Amino acid sequence: MTYLWVALGGAVGAAARYGIVQWMSTRWGMAFPWGTLAVNVTGSLAIGFLAALLSTRTADPTLRLVLITGLLGGYTTFSAFSFETLALISAGRWAAATAYIAGSVLLGLLASALGFSLATIVGR
Repeated sequence: MTYLWVALGGAVGAAARYGIVQWMSTRWGMAFPWGTLAVNVTGSLAIGFLAALLSTRTADPTLRLVLITGLLGGYTTFSAFSFETLALISAGRWAAATAYIAGSVLLGLLASALGFSLATIVGR
């Protein structure tokens, strides 16, 4: 049942992300990814707020899974990246936080380029 709740939250989050990106693209164009930026920032705000709120009150663990793992996970994984980085910094683990930031961005870019190259080769 837990997987179903996470999946339902994820579906709502993904639909919200799509709607926001589409709306912002039609409003401000596609020369800059304003929609994705807005989703990443609002998702990061939401995960910080919900993580603090749900950790200080007696909350149903299913609610945390639905909202944070499901909804925000479907909305943006950047929110999880931001919160996990903040947790490392808050714990004084600056080297780990720096490695996580650099590794996520650089390895993510390299993996994306590799995937693009592989698809180009396969698609020929």
